[in-house]
Amino acid sequence: MYMRITKFGHSCLLIEEGAARIMIDPGMWSEGHTETVNLDAIFITHKHPDHADPESLKKILAKNSGAPIYGNDQAIEELGRSGIAVERFVRHDTQKIQGLSVEAHGQDHATIYPSVPRTDNTCLLIGGRLYHPGDSFHEPKVPVEVLALPVCAPWLRLADAIDFAKRLKPRLCFPIHDGMLKHVGPFYNLPKVNLEPEGIAWQVLEPGKMYEL
Repeated sequence: MYMRITKFGHSCLLIEEGAARIMIDPGMWSEGHTETVNLDAIFITHKHPDHADPESLKKILAKNSGAPIYGNDQAIEELGRSGIAVERFVRHDTQKIQGLSVEAHGQDHATIYPSVPRTDNTCLLIGGRLYHPGDSFHEPKVPVEVLALPVCAPWLRLADAIDFAKRLKPRLCFPIHDGMLKHVGPFYNLPKVNLEPEGIAWQVLEPGKMYEL
């Protein structure tokens, strides 16, 4: 069965498989995501507003009444301040959304700087195939077929992102966490020239366009 993926900029993805439609990380640097309808669920990797923007979520919920939001304890607390209810979803948890499995892996955001308090981060494995690590390079103890790879962040070196992808050895990799970039060239080209010789396909997803992967 094909998995259909639409990227709405930065780290926000719409995942469709069979009857399931789920959204991941609707944040303030994403675009077009608030018009999405017929969602079955929304998953949040962590509380930062580029992944969990209260205003975006309110607009999405207005068009998707009853769609549950899943996130970790910090996401529950942070979004609760804006009156948004979140169901607890942390490491080792699994949800079935219209037959599509979503597994929670990891628990820590990557270190930004020693003086910055550590944030919880829940990585997501969708349908046993697609891995969205949020803001981390946590390695799940299961095979990954498709990897959403963060390429630009205060906590990230691009070399470390490439090595992370090499260790996971997915069939296909595409960039996420790129909403702050003005010039994308090296952040898209360097992974391509280093991953494809390893047998890892590299594909840049055009925002708002659906891909079957």
